[in-house]
Amino acid sequence: MLYFLFEYIEKTFNPPGFGVFQFLSFRSILAAITSLVLAFYIGPKLIDYLRKLQIGETIREEGPKSHFSKAGTPTMGGIIIIFSVVIPVLLWSDIQSIYIILVLFGTIWLSIVGFIDDYLKVVKKYSQGLIAKYKLLGQVLVGLLVGGVIYFMPEFQPYATETTLPFFKNLNFDFSYFYIPSVVFIITATSNAVNLTDGLDGLAIGTMTIVMLALAVMSYVSGNIIWSDYLNIMYLPGSGELTVFIAALIGAGLGFLWFNFYPAQIFMGDTGSLALGGAFGIMAILIKKELLIPILGGIYFLETMSVIIQRLYFKYTKKKYGEGRRVFKMAPIHHHFELLGWTEPKIVMRFYIITIILALVSMASFKIR
Repeated sequence: MLYFLFEYIEKTFNPPGFGVFQFLSFRSILAAITSLVLAFYIGPKLIDYLRKLQIGETIREEGPKSHFSKAGTPTMGGIIIIFSVVIPVLLWSDIQSIYIILVLFGTIWLSIVGFIDDYLKVVKKYSQGLIAKYKLLGQVLVGLLVGGVIYFMPEFQPYATETTLPFFKNLNFDFSYFYIPSVVFIITATSNAVNLTDGLDGLAIGTMTIVMLALAVMSYVSGNIIWSDYLNIMYLPGSGELTVFIAALIGAGLGFLWFNFYPAQIFMGDTGSLALGGAFGIMAILIKKELLIPILGGIYFLETMSVIIQRLYFKYTKKKYGEGRRVFKMAPIHHHFELLGWTEPKIVMRFYIITIILALVSMASFKIR
């Protein structure tokens, strides 16, 4: 909104200095600062409010015993992240951009799905929260909308159904008629993967902030005709506007991490994790970097695979030997390391380091081709 106001003032009155608000980099910085300030402002108020209402996390009995002390910690902290992202994006981005509309809609929609799940678990005391099929339906609907818009709208041509093949020059992969189902799968997978990762203080939000830093670079160069030509990647007009959204998410992430790092004062809950995972998937889709997701989001991929491997192996051994066996001490894999005796901060910091390395590898894929 302020973006259009300053644009109007600059074009109508031409005052000195107002042209700076047209620069994507400047607006991204303003979005990051605004979101960080909002997170610092909203955080303590929401934590106090949730404590008064006694809306706290319920710890699973089958989880690590060290987590029992976290029972009662306020949850649904994703509200902090969502408000701290949405307001700066509305203020500083071009809200008419189809890129902003899609990622903003998907993020808000999935946060609502997550909020309903959290509400049913912590307020209504339904142990399972939102029934899995309804949660899946919410994720699928977002995927159908995003995939359908990209597939049919002329703004996304001629690369609508294509994606970049990492580490290969002048070679794209075309999903063709499977594009929309692929988008549905990606968004569902990424939102659930971040949800699985949200099991240690500061783990999900910290790794997501690192991932977003890499995505900010990718979205900026993809929407810049000079840089995209230099790197020989798809030029996607308008995609650079996503940098403002990503900057807001980085600011909100750092602000939330202030309250969420060990020992956490608040948890993000599904309100935050489903929205963040969905935003990650949507942005990777919009800038045609879907095949980089297993690398850039390697921690989320690892967490998800650990759960899948654990369940499949347990079922296989139970059928074969009459007794289920496990590959990991507990899944997702961060719990495995906890049961090995690693402290939470140690696990989280090492996962941060791995994520930084994977982010650098992802960005290096632009040149190593």
